[in-house]
Amino acid sequence: MTMRRCIPWPDKRLRTPAAKVDKITDEIRAIWDDMIDTMEAMPGVGLAAPQIGVMLRLAVVDGSTERGKAVRLANPEILHASVELREHEEASPNLPGLSAKITRPRAVTVRYLDETGVITRRDFVGIEATSVQHQIDHLNGRLYFDRLSKVKRDMLLRKARKLAD
Repeated sequence: MTMRRCIPWPDKRLRTPAAKVDKITDEIRAIWDDMIDTMEAMPGVGLAAPQIGVMLRLAVVDGSTERGKAVRLANPEILHASVELREHEEASPNLPGLSAKITRPRAVTVRYLDETGVITRRDFVGIEATSVQHQIDHLNGRLYFDRLSKVKRDMLLRKARKLAD
């Protein structure tokens, strides 16, 4: 298992929708293992494969306090989102040093292929719901700041450019 380098924004891969995973293989499991190592080293509560330059619909999420409980998801898709919303400070290792308060549904039901290749449905609540939605955005070529108003997004991106200089 290896920690991978997160590609820096504005790399165009961060804006490119990831490809569907046809089946779970040892190669896919190895990518997930590397993603978990990378997520835990940040430390973070989730990571999507495009963030490390792997253009597949793979994500990992671990909002547990003791860690080591990462959920591995392939082709995750939100089936249901709660009406109740939750605000959380979100960030990305692809845009280090920046964050923004984002409002998302407090709970979501997600369908995905698990590590054994079985189609699974799971309810995610709180920080894990926020994280899985954040990862699905990455898989669709979106970043958290895309959910901000134009004024707030422009301010955040100006700060990002200053940090990059």
